[in-house]
Amino acid sequence: MAKPMLLAAAAALVLGLGSVGTGAGTAAAQTMAKDTSGTPQQRAAAMLAQMSEAEKLTLVKGYFGTDFLPAKFTAPEEARAGSAGYVPGIARLGIPPQWQADAGIGVATQGHIVSKRGRTALPSGLGVAASWDPAIAYEGGRMIGFEARADGFNVMLAGSVNLMREPRNGRNFEYAGEDPLLAGTMAGAAIAGIQSNRMISTLKHYAVNDQETDRGAYNVLLGEAEMRMSDLLAFQIALEKGDPGSVMCAYNRVNGPYACESRFLLTDVLRRDWGFAGYVMTDWGAAHSTAAAANAGLDQESGYGLQKDDHFGEKLAQALANGEVSKARLDEMAGRILTAMFAHGLIDDPASEGHAIDFATNQAVSRRAAEAGAVLLRNEGGLLPLSADARRIAVIGGHADKGVLSGGGSSQVYPLDGPGGGNAVPGLEPKSWPGPVVYYPSSPLEELKKQLPDARFDFVDGSDPAAAAAAAAQADVAIVFGTQWASESIDVAMKLDGDQDALIAAVAAANPKAVVVLQTGGPVKMPWADDVGAILEAWYPGRAGGEAIANLLTGKVNPSGRLPASFPASEAQLPYPGEPRKGEVAYTEGAAVGYKWLDKTGQEPLFPFGFGLSYTHFTIDAQRLVPGEDGAMGLVSEVTFTNSGERKGAGVVQLYASHPGWEAPQRLVGFAKVELEPGDHAVAKIAIDPRLLAVWDADLRGWVVESGDYQIHAALSSRDSAGYNTLTQEKMLFLPAGWKPKK
Repeated sequence: MAKPMLLAAAAALVLGLGSVGTGAGTAAAQTMAKDTSGTPQQRAAAMLAQMSEAEKLTLVKGYFGTDFLPAKFTAPEEARAGSAGYVPGIARLGIPPQWQADAGIGVATQGHIVSKRGRTALPSGLGVAASWDPAIAYEGGRMIGFEARADGFNVMLAGSVNLMREPRNGRNFEYAGEDPLLAGTMAGAAIAGIQSNRMISTLKHYAVNDQETDRGAYNVLLGEAEMRMSDLLAFQIALEKGDPGSVMCAYNRVNGPYACESRFLLTDVLRRDWGFAGYVMTDWGAAHSTAAAANAGLDQESGYGLQKDDHFGEKLAQALANGEVSKARLDEMAGRILTAMFAHGLIDDPASEGHAIDFATNQAVSRRAAEAGAVLLRNEGGLLPLSADARRIAVIGGHADKGVLSGGGSSQVYPLDGPGGGNAVPGLEPKSWPGPVVYYPSSPLEELKKQLPDARFDFVDGSDPAAAAAAAAQADVAIVFGTQWASESIDVAMKLDGDQDALIAAVAAANPKAVVVLQTGGPVKMPWADDVGAILEAWYPGRAGGEAIANLLTGKVNPSGRLPASFPASEAQLPYPGEPRKGEVAYTEGAAVGYKWLDKTGQEPLFPFGFGLSYTHFTIDAQRLVPGEDGAMGLVSEVTFTNSGERKGAGVVQLYASHPGWEAPQRLVGFAKVELEPGDHAVAKIAIDPRLLAVWDADLRGWVVESGDYQIHAALSSRDSAGYNTLTQEKMLFLPAGWKPKK
C-alpha cells in the first residue's frame, strides 16, 4: 500500500506552490529557528514570515501515527510506531515534526501492532487526584513525560480535567474528580510536570465532555454562568497552573455547535477571556467542518486516518483559495502552533528516540502515587493494618495472585515484556477495542507474602462464592479484591463487575474480619459496606500497584488519600438517575456538581467528597482569616492542624465556604496536605482564590463577589466541620474574566 501523501505536497499541487522541503536560504532559516532571542510569539512571527502557504498548511493537519486497517490507512513512515499522532515538520526551516503520544497515565501504544511499547503506568488520573497533593501529580507527570521524551515524543495528549457529572462515565478514571478547584489544580500540576521535559502537554477534553454514551453527537445544554462556575473553571485553573502548549477540543456539542467549532469556547473564552497563546487541536475525529471550525478558532485537525474526514487538508486549501478562510486566519493558526513549539522547547531542543529509561526508579514514582491516592473508607475496630498475629489469611478474587487492573481505551499503557512482565492476565474480554483488558504484573498476594512471611495465605479466585466463603471461614482475615473495568468509548454501571457483590456478601457472612480492596474506575455501590471490617479504594493503582496495596494493608505506609468525588449510595441520588442520555443532555443541576448536588438536595452519600481515614487521628484546632496579597479580596486561612494519634501520617485540610444564593450550600475554596509526626502540629496557610467566593455575571463578563456574610470553615471532608469564621463583605468586587492569582 502506498504511503499517504502529506498535506504539504497536496497543498502544493492544489495551489501550484513549490515543494516544502527545498528552497533557498535554508542555512539562514535554520539559524533563525535556533535563535533564542525574542518571545515565543516574536520568534513564531519571524518564522511565519519565511514560510510558504503550503508550509503553513503542513502544520495544521495531523495524521494517526499507526496503521489503521479498517480505513486502509498506512501511517506516515516518520511517525513513531504505535503512536497516537504525527504532524510533519519543515526541515528547511528547522521545524521538527510533532510526535504525539497518548496519554495522562503513561506512554500508551495504539493500534493492533504486535510489539507493544512497554512503559511505566501511573495510577489512574482519579487515583492521583485522590492524593490531594499537587507535588505527587507533578512528579508523576514529570516521570511519564520523561519516558515519552526518551521515546522521541514531543507532544503528550494528557491533562484530562473533565468534571465527574456522570459517575458512570467510562473515562472518569482518566480525570480528576468532581470539584473545579481540585481537578484544575491536580491536572495543572501534572501538565507542568510533563512539560518540564521540554515538550507540549494538552489540556483536554474542552469542554463539558462528561460521558461516553453518544459522545460524538450529544448536545450539552448548560447556561454560561453555570458552565463558568463548574466545568470551565476547572479548565481555567488547570490552564493557569499548567500552562499547556495545546488545548484539545472535545467530541460533543455544547449548546448547539460542536465543541471544535464553538466560537464561544475557542475564541470568546479561551482566547479573549483567558489569553491562551497556544493552539487548539481536535480530539481524533472531532472535526466536522472546514471553514466553520477554522473561523471559530480551531488551529489543528488531528488523527487523519483514524477518521476518514480531512477537513484541514485539501478542503482547507480550497477554502483559502475561495476566501471562505482568510490567509490571515491561516497565519494565526500556524503562528499559534509555532508559538507553542518555541515556548516549550520543541524547536530549540528536538526530541529523538532511543534514550535509556530507569524503569525501577520510575516504578517507585508510580508506587508512591498509588500509596498517596488510595483511600481508606472503613476500618472497624482497627482491623487494618493487618496484625502480625494473623496466621492464616484468605485472599479472594480480582486476580490478586497475578496483578492489578488498569483502565482501557487510548490511555492504555502496556507493561514491559520479558520475565515477570507483560499482561499478567491475558485473554480477558474484550480482547479488541476498547480492550484489551490489561493487568499489570504486580501481584498484591505475592507482595503480602513478602511482608508477612510467617502467615499462611490461601488464594481463591472468587468464581465460586461458596468456596470463597469456606476459605474465609478458616482464616483469621479474609481480603477480597473487587474490580470494575472501565474504558474510553463506553459507560459502565455504578457497581462492581459481574456478581462480585454477592461474592463479598458471602465472604462477610463467613468472616466479619473481611477487608475489601477496590480497583475501580470511579464510584461504585457497596450493598455490603456495613458488613465488612475494612474497605480500601485503590483505584487503578498503576505498574507497582500490588506493592502499594501490600504496603497500605500492612501499615508500612499510612493511607492518606481522600475522595476526589462523592460515592453516591445509589443512582437515585444522581441528578439524572436513568441510563446516560443521548441527543440533548440538559444538565439541570447547573454548577451544583457532585457533593454540591447532594448538599443542595439534602441527600446522604455512601461516602462524601473529601473523605478518607488514616491509621492515626487528626484534629483541626484553630482557624483564622488574614489578608492575602492577591487584590482587595485576597484571603489566607491559617489552620492549626494536629496529629493526635500514635503514627506518622498525612492529612488533608479542606476549606469550604458558604454564602446565601450560591448554587449549593458550600464550595471547596482551598486545601493543603500536611504530613506530621505523632503529637506534632502545623499551621497550614491556604490562599483562597476570590473567584471561588464569586458568581459569574454574564453581562459584566466577569466574577462578582456579592455583599453579605461568608462562612469559611476548615474540615476533614465535605460533611465535616470544625467550626467556621465569618467574613463580612460590604461591597461587590468585580474580577474580569481573565483574572488569575499571582504566582
